[in-house]
Amino acid sequence: MKSIYIGNLAYTTTQQQVHDIFAQFGNVISSRMILDKTTHKFKGYAFVEMDDENAETAVSMLNGESYHGRIMRVSIAN
Repeated sequence: MKSIYIGNLAYTTTQQQVHDIFAQFGNVISSRMILDKTTHKFKGYAFVEMDDENAETAVSMLNGESYHGRIMRVSIAN
């Protein structure tokens, strides 16, 4: 299982939308949106967990793609 970082998302993006983007490449084990501790608003990045093979495919296909007018940064999380 690998964790994928998704950055530069629009602040209006929902967890369901992130899940749906990655579900087209395989089973999404979990997803989490990163929220500001004070305002509880979405900070523009998220993490998704997928199995190794599907994660690599999703990263290679989605990195640099436009979503809601913004270019996503997608990579394997450290």
